Amino acid sequence: MAHRTPSQLATRRRVEAVIGLAAPVLDLVLFAGERVSRVAGRNQVDPEPPRLARRQARTPLGGPTGTPERRG
Repeated sequence: MAHRTPSQLATRRRVEAVIGLAAPVLDLVLFAGERVSRVAGRNQVDPEPPRLARRQARTPLGGPTGTPERRG
């Protein structure tokens, strides 16, 4: 591993200090956002109604499942 220059070490310390100061504030923002979303009822989404038309089975990414198709 290459040795860091004194200027790189100083920059690293400054960046880590800023992250250390910002972390508690960001934790509070996440906590407040979670509480607001619960109060607003964002977690209470009605389920999607079942589809009546027959479709070919698909994977979550939309590709074929790898199982042979039934014909006939």
